[in-house]
Amino acid sequence: MEKKFWEYGALRVSENKKYLQNGDRPFFWMGDTAWLLFQKCSLQEAKVYLENRKAKQFNVIQATLVHMVMENQVVRTDFDSEDYWKHCDAIVSMAEELGLYMGLLPAWGSLVKEKYITDENVEKYADFLAERYGNRPNVIWLLGGDIRGTDGLEIYKKLGNRLKEKTVNQLVGFHPFGRTSSSLWFHEEPWLDFNMFQSGHRRYDQVSLGEWDDNNGKEGWFGEDNWKYVNRDHSYAVMKPTVDGEPSYEWIPQGLHDAKEPFWQAADVRRYAYWSVFQGAMGHTYGDNAIMQFYNTPEVPGSYGVKEVWTDALHHEGSCQMSHLVSLMTSVDFQKGKPEEGLLVGGQKEKYHRISVFAGSEYVLCYAYLGEEFMLNLKQYEGKKLYASWFDPASGVYSPLGEIAAKEQSFKPIQKYSNGNDWVLRIDIR
Repeated sequence: MEKKFWEYGALRVSENKKYLQNGDRPFFWMGDTAWLLFQKCSLQEAKVYLENRKAKQFNVIQATLVHMVMENQVVRTDFDSEDYWKHCDAIVSMAEELGLYMGLLPAWGSLVKEKYITDENVEKYADFLAERYGNRPNVIWLLGGDIRGTDGLEIYKKLGNRLKEKTVNQLVGFHPFGRTSSSLWFHEEPWLDFNMFQSGHRRYDQVSLGEWDDNNGKEGWFGEDNWKYVNRDHSYAVMKPTVDGEPSYEWIPQGLHDAKEPFWQAADVRRYAYWSVFQGAMGHTYGDNAIMQFYNTPEVPGSYGVKEVWTDALHHEGSCQMSHLVSLMTSVDFQKGKPEEGLLVGGQKEKYHRISVFAGSEYVLCYAYLGEEFMLNLKQYEGKKLYASWFDPASGVYSPLGEIAAKEQSFKPIQKYSNGNDWVLRIDIR
């Protein structure tokens, strides 16, 4: 029988402070965004969802315990909605049985902004959560919920400190507002085990949409270049792992607010995944518009122009293709790898023309989103045998090139005519 992750040891930060591991076993985070899982799904529906994600090598399910104040979902000091909490318990147990971590978000950020969670009741809520889930082997805490740290700074510090005190074997992170990172407010907090950024849903040209979620200039603007958040989070004197906890969702409008805009597709979600992981992120979180809201009423419009019910969206190709990234990264010693764009002859290119390079002592991985030709200088590997293959992120299939010389040389993938034209060049060094 397959061992569960935590059977190798409690989840912890790696020695180089860039990744996570269970005991001495590397853990590659592959998350899915299931914010309304507890509120919208029956136990049978939750089982269908969780089994689907397990089959695709997802291992962290990000879900909100309390998303809004409504019947059977109350954030108060008496916590009297026992039927609802038993429902949450059952889903967490179901995930545990499947070997899945639950990235539990205590309450969506709006509940802090609207003063349902306050300085006065936040520690009592933390105690309630710790008593209920503090001994679960498959729980990771994600504070926040699409909110700036400044909108609840002292509340989140109290919540983080209390959870870390009461749940010493569980990691704590923070899911931030769009196009920001937890590092902007909490990087030096002792309770924050890893950073999470939300690269968001906007195109390069959608700097300002005149919407409520426009960013302040001081927070930085990276457009679709989610790899730049990794660079920023890794620039601090004290290193912590980081992950894109909310990139553009599959089948959500570009820019989020206008359903007349094009929708993000599978090739786009692959690009976000490979760009951030090849820059040194500890893994990646995928999202789907219908799944994150568990849309199930086609006769009633959902949010963000959602087109399909979640039971159909379960099978979207982007979700299937995340397992190829997991298989690729876990086939190498990824925790000892690092970005190596210095291998590119002629330097790095910008935006979609970027060639992401990630390398360890026994491998080089290059991701070309547009499938354009690029040149590598491999002279440093003279005296070793180099074996190259093209890896298709859409199908997970390798196409070997055979042994190659340790010299400057060009690589040009063949043209694909569907599912985008992205490729990974893999070079094994022996």
